[in-house]
This record gives sequence, C-alpha cells and structure tokens, in this order.
Amino acid sequence: MKQTLIRQVKSMSMSCDAVGNLLLAKFSYQGGGRDSCVVIPASIVFWLLRHLPVNQDPALRQPPAMPQIDQEDWDSRDTPRALTVNCNQQRDALRMALALDVKPDLTVVFDRANVELMRQIMVHYAADLIDLDK
Repeated sequence: MKQTLIRQVKSMSMSCDAVGNLLLAKFSYQGGGRDSCVVIPASIVFWLLRHLPVNQDPALRQPPAMPQIDQEDWDSRDTPRALTVNCNQQRDALRMALALDVKPDLTVVFDRANVELMRQIMVHYAADLIDLDK
C-alpha cells in the first residue's frame, strides 16, 4: 500500500511550462523541512479553477514569501506528476489530496491565504494553458 504524506503549506509558487500543458507547483511547509515540487496537468488546474472558493474576506493576510522555482525544479527527474486531486474544504483551510505517479501520495493543507494565492496564480496562467476538455 502506498504511503501518504500530509504537510501544512506555509507558502507556494507556480510556473507554467512552455507548451502550456503543465504547471509546476513548489510548496514550502510549516515547521521547515525541504520544499517539494509537483507537476500539475492543465486538466487538474482547470478543474481546480472551477471548484476553488474565491476569497470573500477583504482583510485576508498575504502568505509569506514564495519559494523560487528554477530550471533545476523543472529538470528534476524526481518531481512527481499529479494524477488526480481530491479537495476537502474546511472552515479555515483546504485539504488537497494529490495522487502522484512516482512518490508517496501527498496531502497538502492550505490556509485561506494560500488557497487564494493558488487560485490567483492559476487564473494568471489559465490563458497560457491548453484546456483539452473543451
């Protein structure tokens, strides 16, 4: 049976590939530890954009500084690809379970500020991504 890691996201960043089929998400976690990257196909990005809640709180604080994504993150053979995503919205958080192709599955917990950050980044890149489900 495949093990699942559960991590609380401190901050995150995303970058789009040149072809427009993938986003690379890089997460930094509460309590330190290594950052991790996950390749997210455009189909999952568009699904998330249809389902992520839009911030309604004008006093929502900004998350800490985002981790930098560099070429090594894109080139790493160890970066897993998300196969599926399952989200569970809680009162002050979003729990996202990612089934990965080559590493233990990953469950990341986002506070409301990071949910909004992720949503805004995905909206920004949506025009560069190819929606194959249309």
